[in-house]
Amino acid sequence: MSGNDTREERGLVVVLTGHGKGKTTAALGIALRAAGYRMKVCIVGFIKGDACASGEREGIKRLAPDVELHLSGKGFCGMRGDRYPFEEHRAKAQEALRLARDKMLSGQFDVLVLDEITNAIQLGLVDLSQVLDLLDEKPPAVHIVLTGRDAPTDLIERADTVTEMREIKHAYRQGVGPRKGIDY
Repeated sequence: MSGNDTREERGLVVVLTGHGKGKTTAALGIALRAAGYRMKVCIVGFIKGDACASGEREGIKRLAPDVELHLSGKGFCGMRGDRYPFEEHRAKAQEALRLARDKMLSGQFDVLVLDEITNAIQLGLVDLSQVLDLLDEKPPAVHIVLTGRDAPTDLIERADTVTEMREIKHAYRQGVGPRKGIDY
């Protein structure tokens, strides 16, 4: 079969993982590409909430109504001055998972991005079995993109495409702070 074979028009499962920069950015690139083809995209964030300012959020607003964004997290769980109890983080992540399932099954979206879902798994905010169950329910034509560090082996095995981002060098490690438009 050639790379252009269209006999099987099924939605793909894409995992973007690793400790390098660019997982969410790559997922947003997929969203941008899909929007360019007038496909409908839903992005559900599992860690960052509305309080986390980012150029990505503002840029996505410009893609409406083709791209819909839901930032469901309470912020960085257990770090960066986190002031919420674990139970609140888990409740928000469970709510995000229900929302993602509803959006996936609605028939309104071609692409579903689950941003930082593997981080949520590693933190115990959602269970791997819940994510695998979601993939089992995936309508045939829907593409799902999952991002975050340390993707579990079972998830990698289920995916059609897996990319691992590996840090080679980062300005932060050289004492350079995050830059607007590049890092956030």
